[in-house]
Amino acid sequence: MKSLAELKAIKEKMQGQVGIRNHDEAHTRVVVGMATCGIAAGARPVLQTIATLVQEKNLSGKVEVTQTGCIGLCQYEPIVEVFTPDGEKVTYIKMDEGKAREIVDKHLVRGVIVSEYTVGASDLNK
Repeated sequence: MKSLAELKAIKEKMQGQVGIRNHDEAHTRVVVGMATCGIAAGARPVLQTIATLVQEKNLSGKVEVTQTGCIGLCQYEPIVEVFTPDGEKVTYIKMDEGKAREIVDKHLVRGVIVSEYTVGASDLNK
């Protein structure tokens, strides 16, 4: 059995090695659904596009990009959820690389929600 101090040291070491992050409430968090349905619908290039643009636009200090499993809305995949520090959640549906670029530019950089891509949009069959 290891001591508490040894366990804490292992935790700290592993966090750096495997990319475990402590969620920072001051950051905007972007979560891409990467369950089987999301991957099959094209979520991987969406995730890569968002992650790349966040780095290129120097947003890494303000925006955290992560992935999750099933969000539960398979028919609307790929899904991207944006959680802001003030508690707002926006769910973007049927994403592709072009829409992902637009979300980064408008929502993450300018703070403008792209409502036509949200789950609340009037025509979900786009």
